Amino acid sequence: MNRKKMDECLVRTQAGDKTAYSLFYAETAKGVFAFLYGYYNNYARTEEAVQETYYKALKNIAQYRAGSDARAWLLQIAKNIARNDLKQAKRESTLSDEELAPLLTEQISDGCVFDAINRALDQTEKQIVILHVLWGYKHREIAEKLQMPLGTVTSKYKVSVAKLKKYWKEDN
Repeated sequence: MNRKKMDECLVRTQAGDKTAYSLFYAETAKGVFAFLYGYYNNYARTEEAVQETYYKALKNIAQYRAGSDARAWLLQIAKNIARNDLKQAKRESTLSDEELAPLLTEQISDGCVFDAINRALDQTEKQIVILHVLWGYKHREIAEKLQMPLGTVTSKYKVSVAKLKKYWKEDN
């Protein structure tokens, strides 16, 4: 399917023509599958990601701009899905809750940053700082993991950073 025909299908889909979207899917799904398989190297997961790609594309069809590159738009959606999936899988496989517990409670005294964290922060603040700074979790993810409101996590993080700065100024 050429670019003009893909664009036409998506414009018709925006107008409510479901047949046009079915045609778009039929003509592009193999290419999307091949593109995503490079990320997953797993047939079943790739099929799921293809379905998710077309679902999100249809859900966000109003965002498609007529005359733009429909293939690039679709592949960008697919790429975002794959990256998010792989990022989430990496986080989940990197650190389970059972493995996380000792890291968040272990007292490390070696005169470095960990010493400052252990001395200056309470347990909750320490958990938030370690999850955010060392493990790269976003505040939203930390809120989910610790079952706290997002505003509380954000606030406690800011307070923790201020406490650490004060601790280092007084200690040095």
